[in-house]
Amino acid sequence: MENLHVNKWIVAFTVILPTFIEVMDTSVVNVSLPHIQGSLSASLDESTWVLTSYLVSNAIIIPITGWLSNVFGRKRYLLFSIILFTFSSLLCGLAPNIKILVLARILQGIGGGGLQPLSQAILLETFPPQEHGVAMAIFGMGVVLAPTVGPVLGGWLTDTLSWRWVFYINLPIGILAIICTLLFIFDPEYIKGQLASYIDYIGLALLTLGLGSLQIVLDKGEMEDWFNSDFILTLSIIAVVSLTAFTIWELKNKNPVVNLRVFKDKTFTLGNIIMFLGFFAFFGGIVLLPLYLQQLMGYTALWAGLILGPGGIATLFIMPIIGALMKKGMQAKYLLTLGILILGYSLILMSDFNLQADFFSIAYPRIIQGIGLGLFFVPLAAATYINIPKQEMGNATGIFNLLRNLGGSFGTAASTTLLSQRSQFHQHRLVDYVTPFNPLFKEKLIKLNLFLEHKLSLLPSPKTLALIYRDILVQAKMLAFNDAFYIFGTMIFFLVPLSLTMSSGKIKQQHLVIE
Repeated sequence: MENLHVNKWIVAFTVILPTFIEVMDTSVVNVSLPHIQGSLSASLDESTWVLTSYLVSNAIIIPITGWLSNVFGRKRYLLFSIILFTFSSLLCGLAPNIKILVLARILQGIGGGGLQPLSQAILLETFPPQEHGVAMAIFGMGVVLAPTVGPVLGGWLTDTLSWRWVFYINLPIGILAIICTLLFIFDPEYIKGQLASYIDYIGLALLTLGLGSLQIVLDKGEMEDWFNSDFILTLSIIAVVSLTAFTIWELKNKNPVVNLRVFKDKTFTLGNIIMFLGFFAFFGGIVLLPLYLQQLMGYTALWAGLILGPGGIATLFIMPIIGALMKKGMQAKYLLTLGILILGYSLILMSDFNLQADFFSIAYPRIIQGIGLGLFFVPLAAATYINIPKQEMGNATGIFNLLRNLGGSFGTAASTTLLSQRSQFHQHRLVDYVTPFNPLFKEKLIKLNLFLEHKLSLLPSPKTLALIYRDILVQAKMLAFNDAFYIFGTMIFFLVPLSLTMSSGKIKQQHLVIE
């Protein structure tokens, strides 16, 4: 018995349910960190490992999901992943100290790592080829909306109940997913007939060392001042050497843990490049937006979430429409190109934000971004696998999801670094205008002295200087946000030639799974 005997919508619900909560857990804890730090008497550095440990273990598992499915069977591995993720969520909620919490988060990342590529592979095999756009729209609702929902839900649960409920919320959903998987998910025949008798220990070791080091560098780099830190420099060297050795070893190995030969297909390669760079820019922007709202505009976490919400609704609305258009024969690469242009335009709009912007002025570009994201993700995810044989689908989805996640990690690291550096740059520039020879500064100084000291004077008091310095910092940071949004927006436009180069041919019959 295979998935073809089960209604495809039931299968879709079954695999998206755990995937949504797994992706959401990459961001849901962020807003709870101060509460975790205080509750468990942890330092700031210790508390950030709650995030890093999950991302590291998650990144290591994602690319080897296809291999693990062949070793244990897809259904058994999916079931194991959901059970481990659910059980470790309980451990996270019960953690009495920071060490136990970090250990539980490692287990949670191991359990959750396989869920994204597994659900994508199952959806692509369950839905007929002409409905792959619909399948990727369903998948996109899980992996694209979850990071947006995460911070809002995490903030609400933490404020209303406690930070432990950020993890407890996974339990009922995980139990439901386990029951649905037992009833509705079955291995296809090609996996049943495949047994992995050879284990690529060297490849596994190099991949674990390389990706683990890389993820720590990306997550801790800004905090440690990047390559001025011996810790970051050492891990960067380890990551480069390990991943280079891994690539060479896997290409020469007859039974690799990750089959990199799928990159021989031009469309698959282009799809992964576009996904990595696209999510680099998208996540860079999506990280900056709540920072701008909370640090400069005075929004609470809840109101920042309400700004992000309309964009998520726009994505939710547009994805099924894109899937339907693809089902009717519209070529994926043209929809993708339109999505790239809209995503870039939305970030350019954000580069015009200022300190007087109202709610709608900020929410509008986010809505545009949500529409662009739906147009970007659905056709790209469907087109990337157009020439991939069904036997390689698990391996290919693992690589694709890894590069999507790494693109987001690189974008997050780049956004915080860019914001810091551009703030310093503009601060130095603005200080040049703080001089008695500047008539605008003299006018402001007189007004401030009159307001604070109740006297007309060109001699600044300590209170006046403090207020002027604060204004300089705020204006410098605002200009830095503008620069960062503009850079990410411009970067996305360069993906247009790549999208137009992708294949738009029909999926070859030998690559199809019997529905």
